[in-house]
Amino acid sequence: MENKRIALVSGGNKGIGLEIARQLAKAGVTVIIGARNDDRAASALEDLNSNGLNVQSVHLDLDKPESLAAAETKIKAQYGRLNILVNNAGVFDFADATPSKASINAVRRVMEVNFFGALALTQVMLPLLRNAPEGRIVNISSSLGSLTLNGDPNSTFYAQQYIGYNASKAALSMLTVQLNEELSDTNIKVNSVSPGFVKTDLTGYGEMTPEEGARLPVQFALNSVETGGFFEPKGRTPW
Repeated sequence: MENKRIALVSGGNKGIGLEIARQLAKAGVTVIIGARNDDRAASALEDLNSNGLNVQSVHLDLDKPESLAAAETKIKAQYGRLNILVNNAGVFDFADATPSKASINAVRRVMEVNFFGALALTQVMLPLLRNAPEGRIVNISSSLGSLTLNGDPNSTFYAQQYIGYNASKAALSMLTVQLNEELSDTNIKVNSVSPGFVKTDLTGYGEMTPEEGARLPVQFALNSVETGGFFEPKGRTPW
């Protein structure tokens, strides 16, 4: 167990998060899925463990700092370190819309989970990542968070105006950039990764399966030599 990598995947009980957990476990990583719904976490564990995969769960509610601290305490007591953090948990609110029409409460909720939640979880887990020989932070993002693509009339993302969701992913990019600078003297690599247009409960439609969408985040979690970048299946995403 001493040489085995330990990964925490927030929102790992369904969708892309569940598939990231599955693929990391298949690669020999000890995976901990973080979920706020304990029943869904139990169902995910039953699925994964029944296939012989080494996956555990921890209660994780990004809205509740005490749950983050409790998760850190549990992981520290059991493993003393964390090699991989995947900030996957996120929400989309259909009351989100263009700046003139979006529900402020919806925008606030999306920002709270997608950005503030990822920042808070990263802050709490950084000491454990520093305890590992090398670490990886993968922030699950979206091309909708690209200011370049949002501002390009020829881009397919130009008309996708969801001020809360898009801004939350743009803010996540700033977290990636600044974390990369702050951690430049460490062996921790941090990247934003857009899985692609995946059909999940978050959107209800898409061009890729969760299994396909998990491949790039898993690649960066396991083998990334890049750091401080924004990537999608076709290559680099412009900020």
